[in-house]
Amino acid sequence: MLRSRVIPCLLVHNKGLVKTVKFKSPKYVGDPINAVKIFNEKEVDELIVLDIDATVNSIEPNYQMIEYLANESRMPLCYGGGIKTVEQAQKIIKLGVEKVALSSEAISNPNLLVDIASIIGRQSVVVVLDIRKTMFGSYEIFTHNGKNKVKKDLFEFIAELETIGIGELIINSIDNDGVMKGYDLALIKKVRERVKIPLTVLGGAGSADDILNIIDEYKIIGASAGSLFVFKGVYKAVLISYLPELALQKIYQISKA
Repeated sequence: MLRSRVIPCLLVHNKGLVKTVKFKSPKYVGDPINAVKIFNEKEVDELIVLDIDATVNSIEPNYQMIEYLANESRMPLCYGGGIKTVEQAQKIIKLGVEKVALSSEAISNPNLLVDIASIIGRQSVVVVLDIRKTMFGSYEIFTHNGKNKVKKDLFEFIAELETIGIGELIINSIDNDGVMKGYDLALIKKVRERVKIPLTVLGGAGSADDILNIIDEYKIIGASAGSLFVFKGVYKAVLISYLPELALQKIYQISKA
């Protein structure tokens, strides 16, 4: 039975684990492999790993790192960064990764999603959309770590992805990234009203309540976070963690309701 998932999102920069604020000022927080080992112990639902260097620097995915991560991970793993071809996606899946995530390439070449899905299955194809709110309250898509604005209407493109039939859509709020003051609820509502495909939201979670509230509202949804799972306290001391058991039990109860 489908249920909501609580998903740590790890950003890789210069082969290290980092956390950003509004896609800027990456702060080193440790080694990705060590983080995966800790999340194994915490028995997390799923893990997202995004290499934020690959696409920006036009380099291939780091297959050695991906293989290390996949071998270590005891939870479903989604990898994104630098994927531009069917062959790359297939190679990553063969390394033991369950899902591949695409962003800029999915936007510039949506047919690639169809081609990849025909080889690895659409359930393994994820699209990540990085979204920034305008001063007028509308939303725009960006790529390349928030540097390049996309000349596509967000909701028209989401409808296109729905038609293509991808396995999952991740909506990432640039404005809320690393701020830890809650998700962009208005954005999530607008997207959820328009799609039936599995949806994961990212950007802004600062407490267990932020995740509980979004799952209580939408039931079957992926709630992802970065800072919440790598920082502790007002001074943001580095500490890899997961939600308390009581919060997880509440989430699972909500999902079954």
